[in-house]
Order: sequence, then C-alpha cells, then structure tokens
Amino acid sequence: MLCAQGVVQEPFAVINADDFYGRHAFEVAATFLKQDCRDNRYAIVGYPLTSTLSEHGTVNRGVCTLDDDGKLASITERVNIAQVDGVIRAADALQPEALPMDARVSMNFWCFEPAFFQEAANQFSSFLQERGQEEKSEFFIPLVADSFIREGGAIDVIPTSATWFGVTYKEDAPAVQSSLDALIRSGEYPSELWMRG
Repeated sequence: MLCAQGVVQEPFAVINADDFYGRHAFEVAATFLKQDCRDNRYAIVGYPLTSTLSEHGTVNRGVCTLDDDGKLASITERVNIAQVDGVIRAADALQPEALPMDARVSMNFWCFEPAFFQEAANQFSSFLQERGQEEKSEFFIPLVADSFIREGGAIDVIPTSATWFGVTYKEDAPAVQSSLDALIRSGEYPSELWMRG
C-alpha cells in the first residue's frame, strides 16, 4: 500500500490480491468513499468470521470489536484460527481462545483517505526497526487502524451480503473455481476480465 503514497490523492480502497470480495462489498465501499470518507473517518467491510474459514487449515483474521454505535472499537490480529467440533479457536496465546460465532472480521477491504499513508509510513518505520529482521514478521494494516482509533479516529464497519472466498491453501482452489464458474453462469462475473482490443 505504501508504494502508492504520493500518487493516490483521493479516497481509496485497499484489498488483497488473492481474495474475492463480491460485488456488494465493492458497491457499499464505493458509496462510503464517495460520501463519507474523511481524514478522521475510515471504514472496513466486515465479514462474518464463519464465512471466512478454510476447511484445509488455519487462517489469520483481524477480529473486530464494535462499540455501541456499531463503529470499530478495536481490531486484533488473531492467528491460527480454525473451527473444530463446532468451536472457533485461535491458537495464538491471546484471550479469549474461543471466538464468537458471530464475530465480524476484516478481510483487508479498507476505505481510507490519503492522510492514512503518513500514519502507516511512520509506524512501518518503527516496525522495521523493531521486527524487520524477523523471518516471518508481517506489518498488518489493522495495527495502524487500531492506533488510529486510539488517537480519536472513527472506523465504520460496513456490513455486506457478499460472499467472500480466497485461496489460502492450494486445496481451496477447486472450491474457488467452482464459485467463480457459478458467478459467470449467473452473469454476475465476466468470463473474461480484460477486453482485447
């Protein structure tokens, strides 16, 4: 994301390249970016945790806690999440180990103003000094978002009816292909993304 600093001058969205977010998610994000995004007000598209798990292994998710107004109160990156015997657990030494079935999670579909770049850059510099030499260290956007909230910013959690899917494990690929094929047959997704000209 920081590679776009200095180039993007308007409200923008950030997504993962290996996830499929669904049409409705883009529609609600676009509405927010056009109408409500400000330097002190960002948003995420929130998905139900249960619909973002993989049958083939654990996943990492930014688990959202909402305040009384439905805004994001905090976001905690939880790792090694899996559902076993009807209970969703995160094996990461954080509490609670068992996560609510109705938890909302960030799938890294964020809506920001360009001011976010500077805040992220400042924290990324500190991150590199503290953990840059660790082999598997990762700088999570939710860490910056959590700091933004603590400093008085607001992050809307935009619900979506869209179905999310992604390829976390190679075994996920057939189900993703089947889902894309179904969307193409229904006319919601194009058979070819790029027009030849």
